[in-house]
Amino acid sequence: RVESEESFGLRDTLIWCGIPIVIVLLVRMFLFGFYVIPSGSMLETLQIGDHLLVNKFLYGLRNPFNDDYLIRGVEPKVGDIIVFRYPKDRSLDYIKRIVGVPGDTLEMRNKVLYRNGVEVQEPYTQHSQPLIMIPGRDNWGPITVPADKFFALGDNRDDSADSRFWGFLDRNDIRGKAWRIYWSADGLSNIRLNRIGRAVE
Repeated sequence: RVESEESFGLRDTLIWCGIPIVIVLLVRMFLFGFYVIPSGSMLETLQIGDHLLVNKFLYGLRNPFNDDYLIRGVEPKVGDIIVFRYPKDRSLDYIKRIVGVPGDTLEMRNKVLYRNGVEVQEPYTQHSQPLIMIPGRDNWGPITVPADKFFALGDNRDDSADSRFWGFLDRNDIRGKAWRIYWSADGLSNIRLNRIGRAVE
């Protein structure tokens, strides 16, 4: 048995239109976030104009009304590229790479990062000023990451406002882990097809 479309009333139309909207809202609230890269602090890993799908539930499920954890997930780890609330203005979201987790001792000597006394191999980084050494940016430490805090740096090391300048990142300020590039374009006409679907790592 079937019914003609005319038999569907306003209530049915609202239901069928409302269900997808509710699903999208729930996905955005609990599971995934959608972000775009506006600056070059993560070059070359992330390009200006990359649109990212961010896994919001990996580190825990949050109450959308007060942002407290309902269920705490896995702990963020070294190498994770994360979206977080900027500590100096929590209305802004930033994206960086975690280089230190609780208990790690970090130091930078002449732009080279050391974790627990061992030089860190970072093939993803770039330096726009390789011969210029600035204290606090290129030489600092050693420092030890406190409990429930993280240290995050941009891959474009000489052009990134990161933990070197605003300190440790609180775990509760981490919104999620960058997962996939779902769209990428340089302006309106230059679509970067080779980047669409690429994992963020």
